[in-house]
Amino acid sequence: MASTDTNARLDSGFGPALAALLAGAVALGFSAIFVRLAAAEGIGPFASAFWRVALSLPVLYAWMRIEEASERRAHRIFGRASLHAGLAFAGDLFFWHLAIMNTTVANATFFATTAPVFVVLITWLVLRRHVAAATWAGLGLCLLGGAALVGASLQLDPAHVRGDLQGVATAFFFGLYFLFVARARAGAGAARVTFEAGVVTALVLLPVALVLDGNPVPATAKGWLWLAGLAWISHAAGQGLLSVALGRLPATFSSLVIFLEAVATAGFGWIILAERVTVIQACGGALILLGIYVARPRNGAAA
Repeated sequence: MASTDTNARLDSGFGPALAALLAGAVALGFSAIFVRLAAAEGIGPFASAFWRVALSLPVLYAWMRIEEASERRAHRIFGRASLHAGLAFAGDLFFWHLAIMNTTVANATFFATTAPVFVVLITWLVLRRHVAAATWAGLGLCLLGGAALVGASLQLDPAHVRGDLQGVATAFFFGLYFLFVARARAGAGAARVTFEAGVVTALVLLPVALVLDGNPVPATAKGWLWLAGLAWISHAAGQGLLSVALGRLPATFSSLVIFLEAVATAGFGWIILAERVTVIQACGGALILLGIYVARPRNGAAA
């Protein structure tokens, strides 16, 4: 019975959920661009991480009130899964910005994109759930594609070991974020989960920004503009759409689609920052698309 219900839920909402997931991945792809633009205005990496979440909270709160306005039921406030999701995302942002400071951007990007590895391994080894062969195949293709995207700049240098390990920690915490959001979505709407997780993340990152970046307040209007874009596009839209998708799609598949963030980042870097995209990088993007197609949920797989 549970399998039939899950399959019906997947079949009825797969298209819209996949569209939300793809749009969320593209929105997340803007994040590195906004962080770099904010850095040019003198905004430290931890300050931008804090403002990314803090400035999104009014938008997420308004969305939550609209989403729940027609529902005539009580809503549990700050459930355990939402709290854990907020803590996991704080860990993700903290180690991501440390990795950027202690290794190359290419290394940090590659290791951060290995989050689906942790999602699949935790699902299989810790949660003791079956992982389909197609998911393993899709994961392998996506990893090859991610390596191709940054391969030319990837450096295995002993001097970067610390930053590389911080990139792996980034992936681990982002993988946990996926799993906790998926669990939270079982009992709450996408807006509430994203808002409550964001509140927790902001509370954790504020003292971090104050200690490591000093004064986190931007000094220029342009700095505020880039932070608003980071908050409203990359976080409110990106993470919000991710939460929408995780209410219907398996976390293992959803995590693979986030590889598209790397593809989107490369594309935006080419369009906005005039960064060249090579043939190998284009092939890497194609491998990621193929991996996502191979791993797509089938009837019976979601259960």
